[in-house]
Amino acid sequence: MSVNATSAPTPYRPLMESVVIKVDARGLEPPQPLVLILEALGRLPSGGELHARTDRRPLHLYPLLEQRGFRSETTEAPDHGFITVIRSQH
Repeated sequence: MSVNATSAPTPYRPLMESVVIKVDARGLEPPQPLVLILEALGRLPSGGELHARTDRRPLHLYPLLEQRGFRSETTEAPDHGFITVIRSQH
């Protein structure tokens, strides 16, 4: 389990930096991945992204994200599990 934040320039605003928080919740039993991701979202600044790695598709997370004003996209990771990218809808 790890959480870290990095800054990366966006292709549309090369002078502005976007914060990316990465959460690795692989190897955790439910509901720990959900809790870890929601805690990290509390630290996500406006315009930032959260990239969550999980062993399972986070089906229970999607309605909670929608209620909180976030949108997400989940893809299958090439090495194992899933990657969910979460952004604010604002």
